[in-house]
Amino acid sequence: MAEAHLSPSPAATPPPRPRDPLGWCLAITGVFALLAAWRLGTPTIEYFDEVHYVPAAREMLAAFTEGAGEYRNREHPLVAKELIALAMWVFGDNPLGWRIVPWLAGVLALFASVRALWHASHDRFATIAFAVLAATGFHLFVHARIAMLDMVMIAALALAAWQFAAAAARPEQGRWRLALTGVALGLALGSKWNAIPLAMAPGLAFFFARLSAGRRRLFLSRRGAPVPGIRLVEAFVWLGILPLAVYAATFIPGYWMAAPLHPSPLAEKGLVGLHEEIFALQSQLKTPHRYMSQWPQWVLNTRGIWYLYEEVDGAWRGVLLIGNPLTMLLGLPALVWCLAAGVLRRDAARLAASLGYAASLGLWLIAPKPVQFYYHYAAPSLFLLAALALACSDLRRLPYGKWPAWGIPAASVAVFAFYFPILAALPLSGGDDYLIWAWLKGWR
Repeated sequence: MAEAHLSPSPAATPPPRPRDPLGWCLAITGVFALLAAWRLGTPTIEYFDEVHYVPAAREMLAAFTEGAGEYRNREHPLVAKELIALAMWVFGDNPLGWRIVPWLAGVLALFASVRALWHASHDRFATIAFAVLAATGFHLFVHARIAMLDMVMIAALALAAWQFAAAAARPEQGRWRLALTGVALGLALGSKWNAIPLAMAPGLAFFFARLSAGRRRLFLSRRGAPVPGIRLVEAFVWLGILPLAVYAATFIPGYWMAAPLHPSPLAEKGLVGLHEEIFALQSQLKTPHRYMSQWPQWVLNTRGIWYLYEEVDGAWRGVLLIGNPLTMLLGLPALVWCLAAGVLRRDAARLAASLGYAASLGLWLIAPKPVQFYYHYAAPSLFLLAALALACSDLRRLPYGKWPAWGIPAASVAVFAFYFPILAALPLSGGDDYLIWAWLKGWR
């Protein structure tokens, strides 16, 4: 009787914790890195928005190596251009120098995103599925191979999500992980202002989690989610003040950027004056563009952008930015499912996927920027694919749901392989070859 009394009942035994799929995360990220790096220097010309950002980085490099360089591309902050300039200093003013930073950022974005989902959900299947879906979702791959600002911004946001989720999962590491979250948020803001709604998310999540607990000492209590042991006032330092300080510090090199006839706008106007100019430049982009689009077209994946389609490097080559035609549509009902499951189950991972999608897409419903493009959907698409991975994990627990749950990531790989020639600028025969992949009018 005594032994029976002391033995825990099966119901009282906690379920075994899923094993961390770190090896799978590294392996899938490694395959993605190799594919994205293959012929990274092709095309050898500057294409699409590289014609804006590479010259801006070139001028920045000239300012620090030759003593004079014009402050170009004033409508965007400096971080991504600073990193591209640094790479050009190390690897030379050539396609590798232009694109190695976006490639590194793409690799980091994939790994950090899947680690964020693991720490938020502790769902082994969903984490592995998300790694496959994100690697084959088109957005990360295309932007990891072109010298634009978006990949650096997304990598910094993904790093912030990883560290914030890990802080919540491992409170004993909470302080330094929240500090890293703040640094990453500042770098994301310093890459592109598109990061603003997502940069606010960790601080707001911390505040509302503590507020919902109804504690009397709201600002000073160490108890409660999302990171026990951290007071709300301290979280405000890491998630509010530190990102802004890092963001401001990223402009320091701009004070020395000046050509003889083009003085530095930072030296002339100061940081506040420069930001007034940035806002004005962003709001005045009203010239119609053949690839301009609106958010409903992004959601339905009906409007793409040909970053490249011309004869270059001895062959016709194309780079088309669309989302994976399979997963971009399957992800929409998955978002609805995750929102419902997140609310009803109080599931943080599913709620974060749906609300993150809404926040990152919602910016473009209110942004004072009349001319918008499909590449603005890159961040929302990652939340959509995370929701799809979580929905697949739920699906496999249903009768006959195992095969569709595994089949969706496998089919995503197959679609990616079919589109690979116009994602990686492989040689084409020219003419109407693009119609093999451009199924919709909005993709042409």
